[in-house]
Amino acid sequence: MSLQPPPEDLWRAYAPQVLAALVRRFGDFAAAEDALQEALLAAYQQWPSQGVPDRPDAWLTTVASRRLIDQVRSESARTGREHLDLQRTPTDRRKTPGADEDAGTVDDSVLLLLLCCHPALSRPNQVALTLRALGGLTTAQIARAFLVPEATMAQRISRAKTRLRKLDQPFAVPPVTELPARVAAVTQVLYVVFTEGHLSSAGRDLYDVSLSEEAIRLTRWLRARLPADGEVAGLLALMVLTDARRAARLDDDGSLIPLDRQDRRRWDRGRIREGVALVEAALPVGPVGPYQLQAAIAAVHAEAERAEDTDWAQIELLYRMLAEQDPGPVVRLNHAVAVAMVQGPEAGLEMVEPLATSAELRHSHRLPAVRAHLLALAGRPAEARLAYAEAARLATSIAEQRYLHQRCEALT
Repeated sequence: MSLQPPPEDLWRAYAPQVLAALVRRFGDFAAAEDALQEALLAAYQQWPSQGVPDRPDAWLTTVASRRLIDQVRSESARTGREHLDLQRTPTDRRKTPGADEDAGTVDDSVLLLLLCCHPALSRPNQVALTLRALGGLTTAQIARAFLVPEATMAQRISRAKTRLRKLDQPFAVPPVTELPARVAAVTQVLYVVFTEGHLSSAGRDLYDVSLSEEAIRLTRWLRARLPADGEVAGLLALMVLTDARRAARLDDDGSLIPLDRQDRRRWDRGRIREGVALVEAALPVGPVGPYQLQAAIAAVHAEAERAEDTDWAQIELLYRMLAEQDPGPVVRLNHAVAVAMVQGPEAGLEMVEPLATSAELRHSHRLPAVRAHLLALAGRPAEARLAYAEAARLATSIAEQRYLHQRCEALT
């Protein structure tokens, strides 16, 4: 055993695999999650003094399994019915319960991803439940990612668990032939996980590399199993092209550097080549979907050696196509920036102003931040300062707050 203290991100490091094993064996998501929480608490209490086990995931699975088995025994004693074959109870802390079941056939975190995207759940509930289970995002983080109140998201996750509990064999592993039916939900989940990792919605750090890398890894897994799906290829391309800019996004003191001011020599050219190749292979085959279009936009940015070399006319056209498929306010907001670069800032502002009534953007810093940028380009600094101040007030990420305050001060 190691005598190092337990990692602070216990949930993200081990929970997806452990939770998947518990759910696969016991069949109750809510009960498995509760048992895992108790096991994590026990780890926090015991590992600092006793040392971290050689197999932390096995230790957590064993402790959580024993909690669930005790619960089943108690229920059986009360009802006089047997619900579980206790002969399969593990006794060795070093052995992972369920290790002999489907061992090595499916990655547990991937399995959990597919299990949570059950067709009996609505799309929003699939996404919310998977984000909670897979990445260990808090309810507040998921709510911010979807721009809804935290209470609404908590109800959504609770409904998903309740619905699964009422189904017969809800966690049966889906065969490969059923994967395409779940791809839309799975890709949305992976996109949101990556987005939260690339640009954390709250806290001091701008990004969480472990989260974005996990999303990329899972998308590669999905891509290998669905090589003909253009949207999966587009999603992977979008992720690697976006992540390629990571090293250039912060300066030495941790301040955010916008795309047009980044040192492009620090971009990961290997990931850019991979992303561009994926886009070029997927687009001609069709049908073209939103992820492919977003990846194509990212590719145009990535191929420009300098910010002033960016082909904004092509980006504006791609955003126009994207708006036809996904006509939401966030897409319109990004489209307005491209229009401003092609037709002038006043044209962009004309597109932005109607979004002031958007319920989806009402509590988001995105709208005032874009509006401030366009006002500054239009030579209206006083209005731009007010908009930047409003954006900073609404931003929940400390890195973004700092950047927006800096933009506001630069206009004084």
